[in-house]
Amino acid sequence: MTPAAAPAPARRLQHAVYGDPEVLELAEVPLPDPGPGQVRVRIHAAGANALDSKKRRGLFAPGQEVPAEPQTLGLEMAGVIDALGPGVTQWRTGQAVLGLTARHDAAATHALADAGNIVAKPDCLTFEQAAALPVATETAYRTLRRLGVVAGQTLLVHAAAGGVGLMAVQLARALGATVIGTAGEANHPFLRDLGATPVTYGDGLAERIRAAAPQGIDAVLDASGRGVLPLSVELTGSPDKVLTIADLDAARHGVRFSREMLPLPQVMDDVLPMVEDGRLQMPLEAVFPLEKAADAYHRLDEGHLRGKIVLTARTPLDPEARPRA
Repeated sequence: MTPAAAPAPARRLQHAVYGDPEVLELAEVPLPDPGPGQVRVRIHAAGANALDSKKRRGLFAPGQEVPAEPQTLGLEMAGVIDALGPGVTQWRTGQAVLGLTARHDAAATHALADAGNIVAKPDCLTFEQAAALPVATETAYRTLRRLGVVAGQTLLVHAAAGGVGLMAVQLARALGATVIGTAGEANHPFLRDLGATPVTYGDGLAERIRAAAPQGIDAVLDASGRGVLPLSVELTGSPDKVLTIADLDAARHGVRFSREMLPLPQVMDDVLPMVEDGRLQMPLEAVFPLEKAADAYHRLDEGHLRGKIVLTARTPLDPEARPRA
């Protein structure tokens, strides 16, 4: 009897040193086997996030020159289940899903996910659109809840045109809040279309915000991490009314840093219907193949995005990054 062929290896992005995006390499690794309560996903697309860049630069390992083992990237993905672990009964192979990987390794051809931290991909979304949703949607949903944003309040969102910012703007507007958003001028028309009042970064920002919101600012979400916390506390009058997901100096200013995630199905139960009927949207800044990950993360690190950058692992891979969609 001819022995069964060994399964093809997976490929994943990783880095063995800290540094700029050029440290990333696409490596072949054994195909992962799902454990109890897990599924394996053949990944079609993965979202790129600022957390990836912070980890790649070693910001979470101060004083450590190199990681003890190669580090992986990516938390959110969309793809098709191709293997089930023991005890998984709510999913079947061949189902298209979106969600979070069990480890920080979504920038790959295959990864494992906890069966309770994925949801079915709506047919109306491409895999790239679906992969852009989990982190930004959960983060915006969670932070608005923790800020206690309600109808009639005025919310200031820093980096309003990024992935989290855009989702926060739309969810806050759906709640009935007034939204002021900092963004580059090129993104102002888009933010206005979403119902926000945009203001430009730079000198004189405080005056521009006060002019845009003479009624005052009730809460601030900082998705930029670019030194705006002192101004945000000044505008609201209290660090309790400010929350950041991006500034590691939060504690020095008495501001909460929010990172503990809610269960994704809980969030998507509320949010996906609004995505499916068009009330919420997540534009794609650009889509890059895994082979061009360094270009993707350079674009991400430059900032001033409109929406999300996504990596695609589908084959045949695009020879070039696709333009903003």
